Order: sequence, then structure tokens, then C-alpha cells
Amino acid sequence: MIETLLLWLFAGTALVAAVAMLVLRDPMRVALALTATMLSLAGVYALLGVHVIAVFQVLIYVGAVMVFMVYAIMLLDVGDRSFTRRFSRLLLPGIAAALLFLAILAHGLWHALPEPSGAVSGTVFGLQHFSAEFLNEYWLPFELVSVLLVAVVVAALAVLEVGRRHRG
Repeated sequence: MIETLLLWLFAGTALVAAVAMLVLRDPMRVALALTATMLSLAGVYALLGVHVIAVFQVLIYVGAVMVFMVYAIMLLDVGDRSFTRRFSRLLLPGIAAALLFLAILAHGLWHALPEPSGAVSGTVFGLQHFSAEFLNEYWLPFELVSVLLVAVVVAALAVLEVGRRHRG
């Protein structure tokens, strides 16, 4: 009972922080929202029984990657007024894409649910099954995300440098 409550709490916190990353304009606040998302995911991993990944999530992603990202944010040009606009021009297409994604996800979940019968056990969607599948099948994409995050920071720094050259 408490495990389920904590799982919902961590998942909800991760979702709220992820939405905050999309809405906030100040880069440092976005980084703090990303940190909250990563810490919430570490809580989810700990509840799933994969404590090693939960510890790595905190030590590597929250500790190292976020320090690197905060350092990159501090290199941003504070004279850039693009941070003062409340919403990006891509807000409406982003909302449309998110709604389309949620509709596809709901459709997929609706058709993937097993038929109610006595032969199907209740452990199909359990935490142990998920954690075993995650460690066996999806560990590589999980780790590739860290490489993608570093590439994004390098690309952002390159774009900033090109912008500085054009202005000055």
C-alpha cells in the first residue's frame, strides 16, 4: 500500500517537474525542474527494486550531469532577451504533438491490456516484472540518453558561440 502511494507520488512529481521544464523560461529554473524530475525517477527506480540504477541516477545524472548543465547555463548570455518572452512560438505545435502522443499511448494501452480471465495472473504489470524487463532489455537506451544529454549541451554551446560571433 505505501509502495503504491510512494510510486504515485514520485511519478506525479516527475510529471509535474517535466511539464515545468516545458513551461518555464528561465534556464536555471528549467535545470532545477530537470533535477526534480531526475530525483523523482531515482525514487521510482528504488521502488522498482533496482537500487543500483537509483543510486547511479542520483550520483551520475543529478550529481555530475546537472552540475555540468548548470555550468553551461552560467555560460549563457544574460543579455539575450529571448528569455523574457513568456511562451515560445512552438508552444501550440508542442501541445498538439503532446496530445497526439497521449492519444496514441492511450490507444496502445487500451489494446494491449489482457482480456479479463482467470488464466491471466496479476503479476503481468508488477514491479518485479518491469524491473527485470528494464534491466534485460532497456538498459542500453537508458544509458544512451546520457550521451544524448552531453551532445545537447555541446550543441547549445556551439549555437551560443555562433550567435556571439554574429553579434560582435
